Amino acid sequence: MWQAKPGAMSDLSLIAAVVLVFLVAGTVKGVAGIGLPAVVMGLATLFLDARLAIALLLVPMLVSNIWQIWRTGGIPGALQRYWLFALVMMITIYGTALIAAAAPEALILGVVGVAFVLFALANLVLKPPPLPDLWDRPAQVTGGFAAGVLGGLTAIWSPPIAIYLSARQVDRDEFVRGTGLLFTLAAVPLLAGYWRAGLFTGTQATLSMAMVVPTLAGFAVGEAIRRRIPSDRFRLLLNWVFLALGANLIRRALFG
Repeated sequence: MWQAKPGAMSDLSLIAAVVLVFLVAGTVKGVAGIGLPAVVMGLATLFLDARLAIALLLVPMLVSNIWQIWRTGGIPGALQRYWLFALVMMITIYGTALIAAAAPEALILGVVGVAFVLFALANLVLKPPPLPDLWDRPAQVTGGFAAGVLGGLTAIWSPPIAIYLSARQVDRDEFVRGTGLLFTLAAVPLLAGYWRAGLFTGTQATLSMAMVVPTLAGFAVGEAIRRRIPSDRFRLLLNWVFLALGANLIRRALFG
């Protein structure tokens, strides 16, 4: 049922571990506003097949992102600004997700690791130069394609989106609005692609829906924590953790 790695743990322990992973991931998202897919993929792939980890992510990711963008407002305007990025990304995610069904797990782990490293570096050290209006559409096409390839293989599309919005020098509210919108739209073709590839039917869909509960519980805990600690300090620590997780995933992909 769970497609656990050989000798990982018993079914009961496995269920408890998966629930704990989503509780932690939801808490991280509640504190930092990001990190749900990264935490799940970084931890769940230690004992689950990478494709199953992505399948379990689909419904919690969609629900939590819809909740996030609903609270930011201004969605029609953001959709008008980023429609090209979203369109290219969604088409690419769907096509890549179909290919991912037959991809070796080592490839998926390696791409996840690269995505983690890119995500962490984009937040820690990378300061892209300002992107003038003249180059906005080519940048949206390029960024949308890159996010689509990463997202279709790993469910982690944050790095190209964060780099593009940073280059556009948007303010904090617009950054949250833009990422929330693009993250939500990205989840739809990934879900459709996994369903078409036979990776999101029956048991997988039921388990994914069940993971909404610990995710939202963690999100509520994270929001409470966010009121008590500086979120910038937490984000800095989180990015270093993602960098370490990414390096470890690349090592696992290369050397087993």
